Amino acid sequence: MRTETPKVQVSADVSARGGSLVAYLLDDGLDLAAPRAAWEREAVANAKRIFGDPKVKQAVAGHGGPRSASTLALHTRATGNYPVSEGIRILAARALKHARDFHNAEVVFSLQGADGARFAGAVAEGATLGAYRFARYFQDPGDPASPRVRIVVGEEALDEAGESVARAVRLASEVNRARDLINEPAEAVTPEILAREAHRIAADTGLEVQVWNEKALRDQGYPGLISVGQGSNRPPRLIVLRHRPENAPENGRHLALVGKGITFDTGGISLKPPSGMWTMKGDMSGAAAVLAAMSAVARENVPATVTGIVATAENYPGPSATRPGDIFRARNGKSVMVDNTDAEGRLVLTDALARAGEEGATHIVDVATLTGAAVRALGAGVAAVMGNDADWARAVIDAGEPHGEVFWELPLVKEYAEELRCDSADLKNIGGINAGTITAALFLQEFVPDGAKWAHLDIAGPFIVEKPWKYYPKGATGFSVRTLFETAARFAAPDGDG
Repeated sequence: MRTETPKVQVSADVSARGGSLVAYLLDDGLDLAAPRAAWEREAVANAKRIFGDPKVKQAVAGHGGPRSASTLALHTRATGNYPVSEGIRILAARALKHARDFHNAEVVFSLQGADGARFAGAVAEGATLGAYRFARYFQDPGDPASPRVRIVVGEEALDEAGESVARAVRLASEVNRARDLINEPAEAVTPEILAREAHRIAADTGLEVQVWNEKALRDQGYPGLISVGQGSNRPPRLIVLRHRPENAPENGRHLALVGKGITFDTGGISLKPPSGMWTMKGDMSGAAAVLAAMSAVARENVPATVTGIVATAENYPGPSATRPGDIFRARNGKSVMVDNTDAEGRLVLTDALARAGEEGATHIVDVATLTGAAVRALGAGVAAVMGNDADWARAVIDAGEPHGEVFWELPLVKEYAEELRCDSADLKNIGGINAGTITAALFLQEFVPDGAKWAHLDIAGPFIVEKPWKYYPKGATGFSVRTLFETAARFAAPDGDG
């Protein structure tokens, strides 16, 4: 059972009711809160005096007003490692947690200052993401309800702030959709269940949906999915969602969002060690991100041609499983020797990339929990990006920035492709012990449709967190949903990147 999305309201009503928590977000360079009542001015002045000591970073709590509302002042100094907008998301989530811990029914964010209204969307986004809990399997999950959220801005900013907040809540709710899918145990989210989720999204949003079952995959020649999925009794699926709005320009530009959907990865015959294997229920995080992003694209009616493609399978060491040394011929005609069955994500993506070309994509972003090497290189807070066009890779990085999703571009070093050569096929599916993130991307590049601009996102680091981080509790983050949506939204602009 997921915590309900908090009810978020934008208002010019500054009154604080009994049981409310009034939150003031402070910054040394921005005028965010402009308290008007005498008791509010006193509370903020007191907080500013305390925060006058640069060593003070924690929140300042108090009470005030005719009904003795609780107050909480938070300073962006506590989130100084992040840009201001991301810091405000984090502080909004902390205020909501404080309200829940102290049983406040409502959080009132005071954003009446000259700079406040432009951060209303960030507050709503942080509150919606921070409210998330995945508690459906607890005997006593507790109260799933979140405190109400009221964002107070000046009268002149109501309309603009209202639109910003509504869009932020819709997008954050789609991130939470992805988190639900990733947090579920693998027995509850199989390739077939992902296909049903795609049908549900299509029914709710008007997207077109098409699903290839195992027979169709075999009959129509999608060997990567068959190779990976044949060890499991839960067969693979290829899922396509199509967004074809009437207001899309007829300029030939077509964006494909491609997601890796390994619903559980044991490693196959090349079995993984048992420690931490439970996290491999999240090896479909790329697929979850694509499904959620496509839902957001449709709900916001992005005026562009966008296709979401998910290649999903279970990687199991069953009696029919692919063995190291087995060879298949990919859809583009290249032969692949499977040197390591635990490098399976790139195999299913050969089919998804081929499908992107068949759909007519001119621009592709694929997202995958692909390599442990990405985690070792960049840690848990940054994802890797590589691609065949510098401007397109930069466009994706820029799309993630306003949402606090950070990517670092790694080079596609051509000479490293020699690591993928073998004596028995055109390619093997894994390189040597070094530069594993780069050689994995070089493998994928062999299957990018001719002429398409392509960016590859390796989100193996931030897809899940094992301790609270920013506005995320332990568990799935839904990382890249907002980047994919923002990439699509910017792609729709007349001067869209790429």
